[in-house]
Amino acid sequence: MRIVIADDDALLREGLALLLRAESLEVVATAEAAEPFLAAVDEHRPDVAIVDVRMPPTHTDEGIAAAVEARRRQPGLAVLVLSAYVEQAFARELLVGGAAGLGYLLKERVGRVEAFLSALHRVASGGTAIDPDVVAQLLTAHRTDDGLARLTARELEVLDLMAQGLGNTAIAATLIVSEGAVHKHIRSIFAKLDLSPTEQVDRRVTAVLRYLEHVRSS
Repeated sequence: MRIVIADDDALLREGLALLLRAESLEVVATAEAAEPFLAAVDEHRPDVAIVDVRMPPTHTDEGIAAAVEARRRQPGLAVLVLSAYVEQAFARELLVGGAAGLGYLLKERVGRVEAFLSALHRVASGGTAIDPDVVAQLLTAHRTDDGLARLTARELEVLDLMAQGLGNTAIAATLIVSEGAVHKHIRSIFAKLDLSPTEQVDRRVTAVLRYLEHVRSS
């Protein structure tokens, strides 16, 4: 696994590099800001990028913007975002393009080495690793009724595959149904979860996050 790390905190950046190399993982480059991070992605074509949300020069959304741009330049690049605290808008911005090969963890989780490495490997394999605190806060606006009890067995199956990061074509192939059938199931899921068409950008992500929270708490 080839990894690029981007974080303006030198101690955390180099500490992560040492940790990963001790696990026989290949850290091909580290960067302290978005521009050198993107240059490293272009040069090394890594399998995974570990990116801080806030980086120079403004320490606002440079990390998220860089992560989105990196995935545009290298489709399929796995990205694990680290943040000091939950930033809902930035989490949604990253996830709206699809959750496959994406992770969003709080930095405090890095100290739990086994869990952090498990999340890293899951993301590198095309899965999703979302910090429970991030899930909880993203779901706050929809907390009154998660609606999952209203879904049929097939709709829950479709939602589970969505949570694994599969797109509609892959879901159709897995269930051996047409893409049209998958579209119908997803429309029904949105309706039963009370996700209106006005939330078109976010509702697929919101449905997945609600499902993940349900599974985590059950």
